[in-house]
Amino acid sequence: MQHLSAHIFLSRIITNARLLKERAGTALYAVVKDDAYGHGAERVAQTLEPLADAFCVATVREGASLRIAGILKPVLVFCPPLDEEDALRMQAYDLTATVSSPCSLELAAEAHLQAHLAVNTGMNRYGVPPERAEGMARRAKGLGVPLTGVYSHLWAAHERDVREEQLALFLQAAEGVRAHFPEAKRHLAATGGILAGREFCLDGVRPGIGLYGYLPQGFEGQLPVRPAVRLYASVSHTAARVGNGAGYRAAGEGSTFYTLRMGYGDGLFRQNGLLCMDACVREGRARLGAKKRVLCDLTAYARENHTTEYEVLLRALQGAEKHYD
Repeated sequence: MQHLSAHIFLSRIITNARLLKERAGTALYAVVKDDAYGHGAERVAQTLEPLADAFCVATVREGASLRIAGILKPVLVFCPPLDEEDALRMQAYDLTATVSSPCSLELAAEAHLQAHLAVNTGMNRYGVPPERAEGMARRAKGLGVPLTGVYSHLWAAHERDVREEQLALFLQAAEGVRAHFPEAKRHLAATGGILAGREFCLDGVRPGIGLYGYLPQGFEGQLPVRPAVRLYASVSHTAARVGNGAGYRAAGEGSTFYTLRMGYGDGLFRQNGLLCMDACVREGRARLGAKKRVLCDLTAYARENHTTEYEVLLRALQGAEKHYD
């Protein structure tokens, strides 16, 4: 097989989700944005639907894909509608909009959408300022837009002072929203927030990376989640040594080499010449056509490249052929 092969263990995703939901003690809004962090959003959502209370995606297109795949649970779209087309597609696929500005509120009203109000408590990504939350809720009620939820996001869940400041701001804003929509669900915590404590879990949580077996900075080892994917590359060539190169770097003392069919064209990092665009030369012996497991310690690989497991998963899984167990 010339593509990277990804073996995805759906049972581990279920187990991880149960661990996170039990720790939170509240509703689970499973984050399956960006193709479920590369694992395949439709398949993951179908697997989690009996356990999840709702799903979260980044875009209208992702939400529509879940509906086409038969997902019936609520689906929240993080990016607010940017134009009439976005709003109408949300209506057609029964998606829940994010409202984060007067403009997105007007679009939600025109398309008769239900929505969650995003509050900016310090991440500065989406959301109205906390002091304007009640005014937005009042306006939503006047326009006939039901706010079924209100949410924000912790930008540094591992820093106590930062997360507690955000929690205080959010609770004040949520109180204003619930003065007009008493049943609005409050959600603030992603994976890190869940592990920071029950006080951050409120009416629902939105785990992302934890579902797929990894924990964010500052929370390593606090929950026994397990990685849900193993990656394999095929041995595409074997050779005796000629000259002194091994890919784009100098060879060691080895007399034989084999080539794995993977490279930085597959989303991996070049690592000082270890990888070519579509191949990786290694010293030693291997059987032509054999499959070799790669990225066995994905966390260590991410740290070596000054990034996160999330980025590595997205890069490596984007073109991989997926097999589900």
